Amino acid sequence: MDDIHTLYLIALFAGLLICLMSGFPVAFVLGGVSLLLAGVGILFQHFDASFLAAIPQRIYAAMTNDVLLAVPLFVFMGAMLERSGIASELLDGIGRLFGKRRGGLGFAITLVGALLAASTGIVGATVTTMALLSLPVMLKWGYSPRLAAGSICAAGTLGQIIPPSLVLVLLADTISSAYQKAQLAQGNFSPDTVSISDLFAGAIVPGLLMVVVFLTYQVLLTFFRPNTCPPPPETEAEEMKISIKSLLIRLVPPLALILGVLGSILGGVATPTESASIGAAGAILLAGFGSEHRKHANNALLFLAAAVFLKQLVFGNVEVPILFERISVAIPVLIFVGYFLVALLRVFKSGAISSTAVETVRLSSMVFMILIGAAMLSLVFRGFGGDEAVQHLISNVPGGPYAALAVVLAVMFLLGFILDFIEIIFVIVPTIAPVLLMSGIDPIWLAILISLNLQTSFLTPPFGFALFYFRSAAPPDISTRNIYLGVMPFIGLQILVLVIVAFIPSISTWLPYALR
Repeated sequence: MDDIHTLYLIALFAGLLICLMSGFPVAFVLGGVSLLLAGVGILFQHFDASFLAAIPQRIYAAMTNDVLLAVPLFVFMGAMLERSGIASELLDGIGRLFGKRRGGLGFAITLVGALLAASTGIVGATVTTMALLSLPVMLKWGYSPRLAAGSICAAGTLGQIIPPSLVLVLLADTISSAYQKAQLAQGNFSPDTVSISDLFAGAIVPGLLMVVVFLTYQVLLTFFRPNTCPPPPETEAEEMKISIKSLLIRLVPPLALILGVLGSILGGVATPTESASIGAAGAILLAGFGSEHRKHANNALLFLAAAVFLKQLVFGNVEVPILFERISVAIPVLIFVGYFLVALLRVFKSGAISSTAVETVRLSSMVFMILIGAAMLSLVFRGFGGDEAVQHLISNVPGGPYAALAVVLAVMFLLGFILDFIEIIFVIVPTIAPVLLMSGIDPIWLAILISLNLQTSFLTPPFGFALFYFRSAAPPDISTRNIYLGVMPFIGLQILVLVIVAFIPSISTWLPYALR
């Protein structure tokens, strides 16, 4: 690559950085700056215009991608569950279970964050809800504002590693394309693929490890810094009691939904898109039947589970008359549909369906517009010889492919301070992933390392989204400085988990390959 193309690449990234820092919408920055530089290159005959002819094909491929169809469904599921009251019920139930102990509210927040991550996966909803519900109680009991802020923000980011996660859905498509590109470059013309199911399975153990590390840190604080997480006052300790029955009523609905969505994906019963639609239907059930009628939602989910059990496990292994099979499966399905229609009517009357639909369209449109802008950037970057430049740069890192991987992860961590995870997935990952995968790095392991890395971007100031959400819900007497200092230990814990998974790849790879 000659010096003039190097100057174009420098100008491309300088223009992107300046425009992004100005606050202009990301999708239009990616596409606009790329097309502007391409136009200048065409004018001076430094760019081949045939690269731009592929833009319509890239847009069509993105709009017809079955994998990305799961994005709006999972967004709808999370937004609807936000309106179902599940978060407040979980916080109340688990808070009462642990609240009498020193540091108990911190434990409860981490556990609730993990459950909400596996059922909603929306950082903003989780952080805001837990800040509004638990922060006043924590401050009243004498918790350190830094610990309270760090615990709530960190628990909210669990939704980016515990499946079903939007990060994993978007990464699955990007890593799969990069993996196929790497194999084709190596002469393998029947390349393997990486599915959402593989990444979901690969993220389960690292996600649980993250929860365990957070809880271990909070337990250690009760011994070494007990003044930061005191037990409740004696006058309020008696109010924290909860019966097993009451706790199960709060826990069963989200657990049933989690097992239904993840179980159907990992068990091969349904595709990720089909499972996302099941999750959206389950979210409507939980929102339609509030806490006072939660048993109806539980009954509906049980009938749906019964239909799947009969169809897949019973009649899939036992020969019975076809009419008997159809009637046996149709009965629980029809009962589920009846419950679902009642719940749908309830959420429609309450206005929850319209607000959820608007939120889904807004976030999904942002994702797909960024994807289109990133596709334009990718073509222009390739036209200026950027692929060869990146390959040359990574290949010449001293220490081989694993040293190159460490450098890439470090750069991504720094980019997380100023860029959104969607931009990193659509812009940075397609550029560097093929080169790393050609060196023999496992694609599932690479994807999980990237997702763990991107999780830190929600906590790193100044643009960590979890910090913004917490700031909007926290009282003015909690300073921004305390929020930043509060999340620092949890950023360190996230990096610790990243390092553990980096040195022990089987943590993220054994389950996906065992399920294949």
